[in-house]
Amino acid sequence: MAKAKKLDPAQQKIIIRKVLKAIAKYRFLVFLSLLFAAVSVLFTLYLPIQVGDAIDRIVGKNNVDFEFILRKLTEIGIVVTLTALCQWLMNIINNRITYQVIRDLRQEAFKKLNILPLKTIDAHPTGEVVSRVIADVDQFADGLLMGFTQLFTGIVTILGTLVFMLTVNIAITLVVVLLTPLSLFVAKFIASRTHSMFKAQAEARAAQTSLVDEMVGNQKVVQAFCHEEEAEKTFDTINEQLRSSSLKATFFSSLTNPCTRFINSLVYAGVGLTGALVAIRGGITVGGLSCFLTYANQYTKPFNEISGVITELQNALVCAGRIFELIEEPPQVPDKKNAKVLTNPEGRVEIKDVAFRYLPEKPLIKRLNLSVTPGQRVAIVGPTGCGKTTLINLLMRFYDVDEGSISVEGSDIRQVTRASLRKSFGMVLQDTWLKSGTIRENIVMGKPDATDAEVIAAAKASHAHGFITRLPDGYNTKIGEDGGALSQGQKQLLCITRVMLCLPPMLILDEATSSIDTRTEVKIQEAFAKLMQGRTSFIVAHRLSTIKNADVILVMKDGDIIEQGKHEELLAKGGFYSSLYQSQFAG
Repeated sequence: MAKAKKLDPAQQKIIIRKVLKAIAKYRFLVFLSLLFAAVSVLFTLYLPIQVGDAIDRIVGKNNVDFEFILRKLTEIGIVVTLTALCQWLMNIINNRITYQVIRDLRQEAFKKLNILPLKTIDAHPTGEVVSRVIADVDQFADGLLMGFTQLFTGIVTILGTLVFMLTVNIAITLVVVLLTPLSLFVAKFIASRTHSMFKAQAEARAAQTSLVDEMVGNQKVVQAFCHEEEAEKTFDTINEQLRSSSLKATFFSSLTNPCTRFINSLVYAGVGLTGALVAIRGGITVGGLSCFLTYANQYTKPFNEISGVITELQNALVCAGRIFELIEEPPQVPDKKNAKVLTNPEGRVEIKDVAFRYLPEKPLIKRLNLSVTPGQRVAIVGPTGCGKTTLINLLMRFYDVDEGSISVEGSDIRQVTRASLRKSFGMVLQDTWLKSGTIRENIVMGKPDATDAEVIAAAKASHAHGFITRLPDGYNTKIGEDGGALSQGQKQLLCITRVMLCLPPMLILDEATSSIDTRTEVKIQEAFAKLMQGRTSFIVAHRLSTIKNADVILVMKDGDIIEQGKHEELLAKGGFYSSLYQSQFAG
């Protein structure tokens, strides 16, 4: 893993401004938090004065004013109760601000994920994205909550204590003020060196999350290829990086507390010595000295807390930066204001001089031309990597073409709303996707208002009704993420059922029956044949026996259509398609 780069002050200021902007909508709660913090600090600072007055009434023989002391104890009890109440209310408000802010950030992040272009999603491991939305937001919340709870209170305590000390004795106050910069210097020295360590920790944690997500999601493949040891080695390497970066970050950040406490002890000793000398000369009472010592302790304590908060805020800023990076990723090009809504398309598709590349230096599709009439069944075949699935991605506008145009019903799809374009296509892929929920909820995803009769009819058409009725709760059986315990073939049948239910005017079948047994495949092909009647269909297949009846077969190689025609015509030519077909049926 590359060494984490430290954010420069300008970048930190940008992130802080973004954090403040996220908090700004809760400015009233922030005001209340600051108000309760100020009140609780004032009560806390008023308490030593009461104690000092009480001490002065017990100094000397037979000089105890019990009536005065009892009154002071009552006042002290009231002040302590009010202080506790203000701190309790402040903590409630701080928690409310923090968790509302992180709720907003997670909502923004998830909303952005839904509008990010597919190329951005493809460029980042799934685990890293999950780490940003979950782990990084949690780390940011911890730092933000600590900032609210201790930073504001600490600053008000320092300022308030300084004012109270100046009213008691200016000379002793100067001793405190002169020694304070030592604590600030130590805190700044440590904080400036921990930021890059926390950044390395966050990146290692994201890499670990990504690897775990990848290995758990593909455990069958890992075991099938005996990749366990290699996966463990990779995990151990990343885990060691996380251990090392976490230890360094924790070690250096934990130096803050003992170092600042040492400085605080020096300040306290200086106040005690100076105050004792002043008291001997009669410049301050015993109660006043006791009050001053308490103030000196209260004055230095926030520096210790703030220095600890600063190191936590360094980690929070790193995590916040990663969150904002995700939120600020450029979204997909939005639909134009005057974008057309496709209504009742017949299925006429025109591809003119289309060029496309995933990477700038690697052209994939070059000057592709195709004209598809309504109801035509178009099969796309060719070796792996020739651009078959890419063509489907372009038709669905998951990616935009680099050159040329794709038109549906005479309208460039870039001038059409994405929602209406994608609703016009029914798509069944080789890679299935099912969400956690019931069988019925997965089927009606494209048509939420479907009746039970429509759902059952679609399931019968796809030959999924039989295995669904054998499940414990039939159509109300709950399945886990990505289908749970269902077989790959059963998952694919459910995905086919979705399309059967929606009956869109155009179909895309990308290896739609690759995980289904031959006998069921024959039945589904019959169902597809009925479904495709009158509908424009694009069929991607490796098993050439499934596309014999296509109206036109496009043979792709290196991003170009090198042959085009019906099955018999292409076989008669004895070209590339013929060699592909013969390689599958040579026996």
